[in-house]
Amino acid sequence: MSEDKPPSRSSLFKIFDKLFPKTLKPRAQLMQALEEAEENLVIDPYSRSVIEGALQVESLKVRDVMVPRSKMIMINSEASTRNLLQVMVASSHSRFPIHNEEQDSILGVVLAKDLLAHLANNQDDEFNYREYLRDALSVPESKPLGALLREFQQNKSHMAIVLDEYGEIAGLVTLEDVIEQIVGEIEDEHDKEEDNIIDYGDGRFLLQANTTLSEFNEFFDSNITSDDYDTVAGLVISGFSYLPEQLSEISLHGFQFKVLKTDNRRLHLLEVQYQASKEKPKEK
Repeated sequence: MSEDKPPSRSSLFKIFDKLFPKTLKPRAQLMQALEEAEENLVIDPYSRSVIEGALQVESLKVRDVMVPRSKMIMINSEASTRNLLQVMVASSHSRFPIHNEEQDSILGVVLAKDLLAHLANNQDDEFNYREYLRDALSVPESKPLGALLREFQQNKSHMAIVLDEYGEIAGLVTLEDVIEQIVGEIEDEHDKEEDNIIDYGDGRFLLQANTTLSEFNEFFDSNITSDDYDTVAGLVISGFSYLPEQLSEISLHGFQFKVLKTDNRRLHLLEVQYQASKEKPKEK
């Protein structure tokens, strides 16, 4: 009697092809499996959204979630201890890039806790931030967000300075910015309400999808109206006639909309650009 033999490699590929036809996309299959798992109560809606968020992180770039330079809080390298304290108290942040204005470069990062420890023990002495300066992680704005998360873990970092293609400061990104793409907004008692529309300064605008059309029209000096929806998310979904997937793009009313973050229920984050024939609004 012959012993049972394991299936050959070619046989395994045939089985795999039957289970997962090449005409179907693996991502679409996974999304369908998640939907079925929620319907069958294997996972709850929140777990599904977290898994989908983790998948979306791999598709995003640093430039899609970074804080643009215009919104960065940097401390001048010539700042006094009093100036440092004033900035830290006013912003309620915990990490601050030290900016050399002459060279337009980041020397490093200072933590608020280091200044507080110094003041607790040496109230009359000037705080020499250079003694506490920590290296600032620098990343290109084209870096995949998943790769950045792994780099944060490896370097035990919480913040990175984002550089554009010319090596100039484009913005910053934090570990919290990345985590929020997976689990949703993380707010604490110090968080301030953020702008619904952020100008990156390079022709791109980051837009909260639930921004009302009235706010959108006021910002972009446009005149988009509808009796069917009140938000930009409604406008985009109506344009597609279905809930679009991440990185889907559509042109509407002279604007190019790109879906940056979505889940199985609604849109969260959009990128907006003017079409070539559309003029930008005047400086406000």
